Amino acid sequence: QVQLVESGGGLVQAGGSLRLSCVASGSTFSNYALGWFRQAPGKEREFVARISASGVSTRAADSVKGRFTISRDNAKNTVYLQMTSLRPEGTAVYSCAADSPPYSVIYYRPSTYQYWGQGTQVTVSS
Repeated sequence: QVQLVESGGGLVQAGGSLRLSCVASGSTFSNYALGWFRQAPGKEREFVARISASGVSTRAADSVKGRFTISRDNAKNTVYLQMTSLRPEGTAVYSCAADSPPYSVIYYRPSTYQYWGQGTQVTVSS
């Protein structure tokens, strides 16, 4: 099993930037593919980005491509989400999640991931 703890959320003006971090413990971090999801009030959980276990391959939702970057540091057991040009519609709780082998090709589906953090609130003011 792996435990995930997010940090880095907060209040930011539209057009601003934030970097979220998610620290893992309890298992071999480099075995897991990792994803970031977000959930706004009254809406379903939405895929944001994913990175492979090796860090070589990444995916991002169309809504964040060119603005958000996912990365990982396996030596620090940490996955990051660098967010730039933030928009008010990006206000949500952002959560990281881990997918253990065998990795699913349906990377955008929340049920693909076995482990979840508690989330961190990001609020973008207009």
